[in-house]
Amino acid sequence: MKHVLIVDDESDIRSLLEEILRDEEYIVTTSGSAVEALELIRDAEYDAVLLDIWLPDGDGLDVLGKVRDLGLTSPPEIIMISGHGTIESAVRATKLGAYDFLEKPLSLDRTLLMLKNAIEARQLRLDNREFQHQLAQTAYVTGESVPLKALRQQIRLMAPTNGRVLIFGESGTGKERIARTMHAQSQRAERVFVELNCAAIPENHIESELFGHRHGAVAGGAQEKRGTFERADGGTLFLDEVGDMSLKTQAKVLRALDEQRFYPVGANNPVHVDVRVIAATNKNLEDEIARGNFREDLFYRLNVIPFFVPPLRDRTEDIPLLVREFLQEFGRQYGRPRVEIAPDAIAALQSYRWPGNVRELRNVIERVLILNPKALRIERKHLPTLVYREPKGEAAPNGPDRFGPAEGSRTLLEAREAYERDYILKKLDDCHGNVSRAAEALGLERSHLYRKMKALNVAVRE
Repeated sequence: MKHVLIVDDESDIRSLLEEILRDEEYIVTTSGSAVEALELIRDAEYDAVLLDIWLPDGDGLDVLGKVRDLGLTSPPEIIMISGHGTIESAVRATKLGAYDFLEKPLSLDRTLLMLKNAIEARQLRLDNREFQHQLAQTAYVTGESVPLKALRQQIRLMAPTNGRVLIFGESGTGKERIARTMHAQSQRAERVFVELNCAAIPENHIESELFGHRHGAVAGGAQEKRGTFERADGGTLFLDEVGDMSLKTQAKVLRALDEQRFYPVGANNPVHVDVRVIAATNKNLEDEIARGNFREDLFYRLNVIPFFVPPLRDRTEDIPLLVREFLQEFGRQYGRPRVEIAPDAIAALQSYRWPGNVRELRNVIERVLILNPKALRIERKHLPTLVYREPKGEAAPNGPDRFGPAEGSRTLLEAREAYERDYILKKLDDCHGNVSRAAEALGLERSHLYRKMKALNVAVRE
């Protein structure tokens, strides 16, 4: 229920409005003086205030100005009321931050509609502030490794400019977070950040997604649609997986970048925009150019400021920080804010190659919390078998691809022994080191388990 404060020197008006608003399921407080109204606004949170200009102990416009000076974190929307309204007082009220102006005698329908709109406007403002807060929280690149420190320094230097950015890196390395961080530190931070994953849009729809369309111009699209370029006007447009765009679409994006204008599908007049474009790819675009899959001129337009995000296997010292960040995130989400992680679990996570990079690590931490709802401390035995059975391997003989993970080479026997070793370790952990109970759980004779442990170099805890 929404809380409304009515401030008017006429008791009949206060009573009438109070009765009507209570019938509309508002919580209502009333006041007949400026001093009391300020005290009420200071001490409680209101969604809206109906404030008369003429009050026995002051001017309602002065009250409006003082409310603004209170520095409230969630100020109410204020609708001014006057029986002697003038254009001058209405203009002054608007400059002081009033939502709107009502003249007496009040139209109840108009009053209720304006009050509803004012409360919705306040809620949108609060939602936007919360969104900006969440965006600021995600707009940080976690890590203290040398590559991450260098990356943050590069962001600080380049974010305030309007230069286009091209972010290279494997899938899951956090290219979107880099883009959001740049936006948050740019001169466009108060404007919109719009994202489009070029690989996720079918070829016959991507032009409409980028540039929009006019009524009836697209089959199945009866309504007009604003494209991502237009929605990002004044802000930042993040084109993820830009290497997956067709050559036809690339040509139109190139023209939009050059001219900062474009034609929506089915339009006769161009739309002019002011957009900073940040693009990202997990492909080697120079190789794609050589194959004829990517336009060289578009590459040079986008690649004004190149960024390279290192894979997680090249910055394993950042894993403990990332793990704790994800534990906090999912701990809040699942009502377990104090979950910790043991050193042996951290060591296991650091020994894995992480082909899916940071995204894979984040998914693993969420899975562990979901599957172990009572655990207050994540240990090695709680981790998925894949993570702690596969040690970090060497690069393939030909070396890693510039933007692709390098796979280790292991024989089937080695893989089986690694699996058996870790499976036995997990059962021993479950049985608190009791070999007899572990052998029973594994369906082995105790002597057989001892021989297995010796062969696999598993120490016996006496």
